[in-house]
Amino acid sequence: MTGYAELHCLSNFSFQRGASSAKELFERAARLGYRALAITDECTLAGTVRAWQASKDAGMPLIVGSEMRVEDGPKLVLLAEARTGYQALSQLITLARRRTDKGCYRLLVEDFPASTEGLLAIWLADDDAQHAPWLQKLFAGRLWLGIELHRGTDDAGKLRKQLQLAQACDLPALACGGVHMHARGRRALQDCMTAIRHHLPVAEAGAYLFPNGERHLRRHEELAELYPPRLLAETLRIAERCTFDLGQLRYQYPHEVVPAGHSATSWLRRLVEDGARWRWPDGVPVSARSLIEHELSLIAELQYESYFLTVHDIVRWAREQHILCQGRGSAANSTVCFALSITELDPTRTGTRMLFERFLSRERNEPPDIDVDFEHERREEVIQYIFRRYGRERAALTAVVCSYHAAGAVRDVAKALGLPPDQVTALADCCGRWSDKPPSAERLAEAGFDPNNPLLRRVLVLTGELIGFPRHLSQHPGGFVISEQPLSMLVPVENAAMAGRTVIQWDKDDLDLLGLMKVDVLSLGMLSALHRCFDLIERYRGTRWTLASLPAEDPATYAMISRADTIGVFQIESRAQMVMLPRLRPKTFYDLVIQVAIIRPGPIQGDMVHPYLRRRNGTEPVNYPSEELVPVFERTLGVPLFQEQVMELAIIAAEYTPGEADELRRSMAAWKRHGGLEHHRQRLTTRMLEKGYEPAFIERIFEQIKGFGSYGFPESHAASFALLTYASSWLKCHEPAAFACALINSWPMGFYSPDQVLQDVRRHDIEVRPVDVRYSDWDCSLEPGGAVQPAIRMGLRMIRGMREGDARRIETARRQRTFVHVEDLILRAELDARARERLADAGALQGLAGNRHQARWTVAGIEPQLPLFAGQAPIQEAPPALPAPSFGEELHTDYATLGTTLGPHPLTLLREQLSTLRCRSSRQLLHIEPDRLVSVAGLVVGRQRPQTASGVTFVTLEDEFGMINVVVWRDVAERQRQVFLQSQLLRIDGHLEIADGIRHVIAGRLTDLSALLAGLDVRSRDFQ
Repeated sequence: MTGYAELHCLSNFSFQRGASSAKELFERAARLGYRALAITDECTLAGTVRAWQASKDAGMPLIVGSEMRVEDGPKLVLLAEARTGYQALSQLITLARRRTDKGCYRLLVEDFPASTEGLLAIWLADDDAQHAPWLQKLFAGRLWLGIELHRGTDDAGKLRKQLQLAQACDLPALACGGVHMHARGRRALQDCMTAIRHHLPVAEAGAYLFPNGERHLRRHEELAELYPPRLLAETLRIAERCTFDLGQLRYQYPHEVVPAGHSATSWLRRLVEDGARWRWPDGVPVSARSLIEHELSLIAELQYESYFLTVHDIVRWAREQHILCQGRGSAANSTVCFALSITELDPTRTGTRMLFERFLSRERNEPPDIDVDFEHERREEVIQYIFRRYGRERAALTAVVCSYHAAGAVRDVAKALGLPPDQVTALADCCGRWSDKPPSAERLAEAGFDPNNPLLRRVLVLTGELIGFPRHLSQHPGGFVISEQPLSMLVPVENAAMAGRTVIQWDKDDLDLLGLMKVDVLSLGMLSALHRCFDLIERYRGTRWTLASLPAEDPATYAMISRADTIGVFQIESRAQMVMLPRLRPKTFYDLVIQVAIIRPGPIQGDMVHPYLRRRNGTEPVNYPSEELVPVFERTLGVPLFQEQVMELAIIAAEYTPGEADELRRSMAAWKRHGGLEHHRQRLTTRMLEKGYEPAFIERIFEQIKGFGSYGFPESHAASFALLTYASSWLKCHEPAAFACALINSWPMGFYSPDQVLQDVRRHDIEVRPVDVRYSDWDCSLEPGGAVQPAIRMGLRMIRGMREGDARRIETARRQRTFVHVEDLILRAELDARARERLADAGALQGLAGNRHQARWTVAGIEPQLPLFAGQAPIQEAPPALPAPSFGEELHTDYATLGTTLGPHPLTLLREQLSTLRCRSSRQLLHIEPDRLVSVAGLVVGRQRPQTASGVTFVTLEDEFGMINVVVWRDVAERQRQVFLQSQLLRIDGHLEIADGIRHVIAGRLTDLSALLAGLDVRSRDFQ
């Protein structure tokens, strides 16, 4: 046998059909000696880039194609012979996908272009020749009849009939495998996925299952037993014709951003010069001028001017609409981006040391990736602007491949194997939130399962195979691809689940490999909160702050940060950050840059945090491995905390080029998934030894490099975020009422609920006033209060289930004249029964109707006036004297309707009971010596688990006096998982630990005391 090329093969990007990845398929095809492999997923090219990578790794050609069924017509496999054929295929898929809802397609005969040059077709026919005439006309000289034999009951008869059909239609025939898996051993998984796709248990899905496991990549000897040699040889002739490679695609930037009379180069130069004069009104510093010239030269050399102009255009439009935005990430390394107002961080600013090659390099020769954050509630305006400016044909969001995690995989497999719903849910609950491993035997036993049960073991085996498989395509939060030509000539485009959006079929990570421009239009809740805060201050005080005008390096702000008084502050509000703040005690902006970056898995796992703290606190001497590395590590006291420092070390100590250093950065980010660091280890070791560096230092550096593989912050990213950290800290320090208002009005965001934010401001002696229809707007607002800080008036948005439209009508009616009684409110604001009940239950009618009981009685008796009595004053009846709710009833109703209370804290009612249980309050903890055994109890307001190797969870408890910090080690959480995850009122028995003024209770035993709450509706913000 001379050889074989498989021309009909599905990967796992044919969701719930293909049971193997492209990598597995190419590796097996290479072992079997195949000449080429076509990946022909059904009406999609979503997996093509990954298949392209797998083909290069395996040293085997990829044929790009797709399987599609024409409506009321034949089933075809279309293969791209040349670039024109690929473009036609991509446009066909786009037409079929855009016609229907996400996840479906509908291909019509009229969708095929008049010319299909460059596109080959394999007709997977039954015994009916009715479609032959139009197929032969459409694919003249490029149509084959595909014959698929899978050791059925009559393969010989099927082969004979198919050959007769080919002869009757005057078509060449060829062998196809209809491959759905790389090896026969995946048949059980393929059956399971088929059942999942049809929403049936495997036991009831027989009509949809393949009769055997032959749809895998088979050995030449097996194929030779089934097919005549000429059918196998024909596959090689087609493979030789298919010369298209994804690397042949050519991408062009959009032209709209360059006005007439300018080239992209001249227009970018003009905008940068104008921006530089605005940024530095007293003259552009020499260092900045040098950076601008260097960057513009490299941008022109790589022809990326239009990319920068496109991003500038988006940011310009957003700012014209008064949408707060800020570029971040590696773009903060660019002086050009700073001059264009894409970023707000001056790369020449004292304290930071940016590396432009982290952003753009000659060796890498691929577009930079600029991330811009916009206010989270107004980002959609920016997205729709991009669609309007470039059109749906030329702009689309990138996709995100959503893969199976353990919980989703075990849920789908368990359903398919017929487990009852309650057991399916219990099994899924045994998996961690984002775990990529099936649940352990201990976890299963704790949940009441028998780990040795044969059915359960089968579920777990199939779950392990399914984890990591792509499940569906979702849309990127804001990654845009914009092109000069229609995008469908590069990649298929389909409808997103969200109306008004379209998505390309490639994952965001695929774009870099093909050089497609991506602009990340992202959202950030803190930007919304800052904008609202500035508006509130301006309305109340008449002063308009901006990010640029806030006073810099304010000592009071840094003092507040050092006390860890940072609830609601951007990036440093987590319990892990609060623990670090009193130890690091930031005093300058660059200290904040380090603070933002240091509580990350990279520095923690690379053992960088404690050496830095010891050196900062003077308990360990600061030393450097060599004089040439002093400029690199001086700002972090000799400890590498940032990716850029590792890149600079490679450039100086190991003589890397800037582009090679960037490749090291990429390898750092990917080594845990794909490996690829070993050649860097060898190169760094060899060159650094030659330059006299100690082997121990080299080894330590490499371990720290591996730590960055677990998410280390770039300095540029940390510096961009630190700007917002400082701004939010200054506002919390000097305008705490406005800041708290803005946080609540921007919720959901951050780590803390409105209840925790309000409890915090009350502990800072700021008055909070209840929801009241006479004064409350939809948003929380400021009212004259204390001598320094205004009072906060809770807004109608605080009422659970309250509709914004109802609240806006209340505002409008109140502006016309004040409400005199409840009926006046209801009639003028046109409130239905649902809105009335929400207001009464929340206590918002107390000023008009009295207590909650009276308010409920009053609203229940109001009916719309009949036309006959229109305009007549309603008859006012004296309400009955209903008893006021008890203290406990008010508390329960407050939490049920508002999620908070302005009365005493719930634990005030329970303190006597908790004292009998020997539970100390947060106030009592202040007077207890460290290392003492203690018991505490509080409402669980948050569970936070940083991505560190230790698996520690920080639990925040709240009592009537403040917060209690609890550390729960992994073994304790695993041992008492149900109590750990489900308790609302939690008792902790453990020992008290005090470090730098921060008190922690190290949990030894957990006890659920939620029954004491008697149904009180308190909710925690977990794992945010």
